Amino acid sequence: QGQLVESGGTLVQPGGSLTLSCVGSKFAFSAYTITWYRQAPGKEREVVANITYTGGTTNVADSVKGRFTISRDNTKNTVYLRMIDLKPEDTAVYYCYCPTKGYWGQGTQVTVSS
Repeated sequence: QGQLVESGGTLVQPGGSLTLSCVGSKFAFSAYTITWYRQAPGKEREVVANITYTGGTTNVADSVKGRFTISRDNTKNTVYLRMIDLKPEDTAVYYCYCPTKGYWGQGTQVTVSS
């Protein structure tokens, strides 16, 4: 069974920046598209961004476009989510997901608050 482990979530002030990491193991991580989701309290889980296995194609949700960037380093089996100009509405648990394999990470909490 493959694994995905997120890290990097923390408390940050509005306007701040943060980079989340998603490390894959026990499967051919570099061969698959990876998606970042988030789930805010009382809301449904939503797609934030995804990246193809080579990193050649990325998609970012309209709600975070211009502020969030997804990238990957397959030599490190890692996908990153770089977030800038964070807003209180970005507060959520952020998850990474491999759609093809159906693997979810455990999530990492991002809280944007002064």
